[in-house]
Amino acid sequence: MPSHKRYEFTVSVETAYVPEQSDETQDRYVFSYTITIANTGNVPAQLISRHWLITDAVGHVQEVRGLGVIGAQPLLQPEESFQYTSGCVLATPVGTMQGTYQITAEDGTQFEAPIPVFTLAIPRTLH
Repeated sequence: MPSHKRYEFTVSVETAYVPEQSDETQDRYVFSYTITIANTGNVPAQLISRHWLITDAVGHVQEVRGLGVIGAQPLLQPEESFQYTSGCVLATPVGTMQGTYQITAEDGTQFEAPIPVFTLAIPRTLH
């Protein structure tokens, strides 16, 4: 396997609007997102922390940093994946999220796994 694949995680995302927790009259829009993190490299590695940039429709950016995800710091073997669901509250019916996970390989090498930008939107908002 090429050396550039030695340290590699891939991230996929599914989102959903949560109307029962939202209050559109108060500009409170709640979204859930389910993330699947896969170790597509060839060494075991552990997710240590996360960094998010959350942007609403008027350009307000929230920056979030923290250890692990949902209280876990999963250690993933090559070809193993971890899935979790979390949520986000926006003041607008549309927004985006993107970021990185900070990973440490079993051999001590530290690297980042990009979280590609994804859209949060209430149904029938975007065409």
